[in-house]
Amino acid sequence: MLEELHRLRAQAEEELQAVEDLAALDAWRRTYVGKNGLVTQALRGIGKLPPDQRPAAGQLANEVRQTLESAFEARQAALQQRALDEDLAKGAIDVRLPGRPPSVGTLHLSTQTLREIYAIFAQMGFQVLRSREVEDDTTNFQLLNIPPHHPARDMWSTFYTTTPGALLRTHTSPGQIHAMRKHYPEPIRVILPGKCYRYEQVTLRSEHMFHQVEGLAVGRNITMADLKGVLTNFARQMFGAERKLRFRPSYFPFTEPSAEADIDCILCAGAGCPMCKYTGWLEILGAGMVHPTVLRNGGYDPDVYSGFAFGMGPERLAILKHRITDIRNFFSGDVRFLQQFP
Repeated sequence: MLEELHRLRAQAEEELQAVEDLAALDAWRRTYVGKNGLVTQALRGIGKLPPDQRPAAGQLANEVRQTLESAFEARQAALQQRALDEDLAKGAIDVRLPGRPPSVGTLHLSTQTLREIYAIFAQMGFQVLRSREVEDDTTNFQLLNIPPHHPARDMWSTFYTTTPGALLRTHTSPGQIHAMRKHYPEPIRVILPGKCYRYEQVTLRSEHMFHQVEGLAVGRNITMADLKGVLTNFARQMFGAERKLRFRPSYFPFTEPSAEADIDCILCAGAGCPMCKYTGWLEILGAGMVHPTVLRNGGYDPDVYSGFAFGMGPERLAILKHRITDIRNFFSGDVRFLQQFP
């Protein structure tokens, strides 16, 4: 028994020195000092020895177990320290290398488009005027020649609030009333940008929230020719000097006469393609001469003053200009999309 224990210790110590990783070390532990290891089995077999051999065998068996357990702990500490040193070496930071510059971001495409619109109209003497996003029914509809139960209200799906008569504006046209009442009796030449809200299904072409830019000019002897000149100049600066502009009759409650403005297709130059649905034209905005009722509600005498108004969606302009296929990309927060427009 004693010779067997000496042999077992020598064998275990020799194998322990050959262990090079923690997985092999755990296997060694289970083989020799584990619950069913060889040393544990030797201790259990001492009871089968003659009584006079048991003390010496028990003492030696305990010494072997303690020796091997101490050797195991020392080897385990050494392997753990070696693994830590290797991890630290792999993750070492060379402080001499240049740092990684943080991303500072860029302007959102909607903001870029809005600023481009501001710059173009600033050249034509238009000022930027802000108006509120939470409106009352009177300003959002009634003062714009859209009384209660008017069929034109079906053109907008409105977000109403818990406050009676208060709503999220469905268009920037209420800004016309604010601008006229603020500047009367002076001539006006302003654009009114901002967010609008409509309770609509989110699709490739529509969103709950979007930007609009309203334009308004009021003065003496303003005609449809002035409107056409302003919009033609805008379209050519926005989309290229070679662009053609056409006007189609339309209907808006707050303008009379009313029109839709189209440019010849950017992609096919009017020849017809999937982008323009083979018509050769792309719609960019709605416009018209300010309705006499709206002028009167703003404080101006329609027998003395006249004016024109127009409204456009910056996201729609950006879609046409950059050939974007899904308006939802503007508000998704997807950095992959936004980084395409630095």
